[in-house]
Amino acid sequence: MKKGKVYLVGAGPGDPDLITVKGMKAIQKADVIVYDRLVNKGLLDYATPLTELIYCGKMPDRHTIPQHEINAILVKHALRGKTVVRLKGGDPTIFGRVGEEAEHCRAYDVPFEIVPGITSGIAATAYAGIPLTHRDFSSSCAFITAHKRTDGGEKKEIQWDKLATSIDTLVFYMGVGNIRMIKEKLITHGRSPDTPVALVRWGTTTEQETIVGTLKNIVEEVEKKQFKSPAIIVVGEVVQLREKIAWFKEKELPALNYAQM
Repeated sequence: MKKGKVYLVGAGPGDPDLITVKGMKAIQKADVIVYDRLVNKGLLDYATPLTELIYCGKMPDRHTIPQHEINAILVKHALRGKTVVRLKGGDPTIFGRVGEEAEHCRAYDVPFEIVPGITSGIAATAYAGIPLTHRDFSSSCAFITAHKRTDGGEKKEIQWDKLATSIDTLVFYMGVGNIRMIKEKLITHGRSPDTPVALVRWGTTTEQETIVGTLKNIVEEVEKKQFKSPAIIVVGEVVQLREKIAWFKEKELPALNYAQM
């Protein structure tokens, strides 16, 4: 039997219009789609009625299907001659484990392609009016995961002493639950407490919400607004630009009920 092919596709952020044309074409010809929690379900409408849909979403504290089983699912269907799309929110190469899945395909000699997508760190901030670089404020940016591994493996440690002052704009993924640690590490290693910070939740969707503060007070702002994941954290002077160029109409944050605090 002729082998199928695996397409490792970035679905882009929440706005379904931001998927690439190549990503959309892959969905249209898929026999099997293995998709994540943060993928806009409207993208599945591009699939044919006969396409098999397999949900493998990951919660911060719980995985529906462990990563090694996802790897096996992709290869199993491809070896049966099927076209398989692994649909991931954002870009598959930015904290999307695409390397592990591609390695597994290569180990079984299964053909694959990586189709880039727009990562939420770029899209959510753009929709919030925060460009990651600017001639007056930032000539460098870095993407950092602030989420700990849950599979028992070792995670490469963040070099806070280098990160804190050498990069103009810092973009943290999966970091809301660790916002206090992020603040303390950055200040301890030399970042000014007055550095602007923004958190953008459900970026590019009708549910998008943004809060702004500084390293000094952002933990209190997050707690006061009861701000939850999924959200991107941006640290840097570029956050100041939000006041001038925010363009996307966001959902208003709910009024705080002090009786619940």
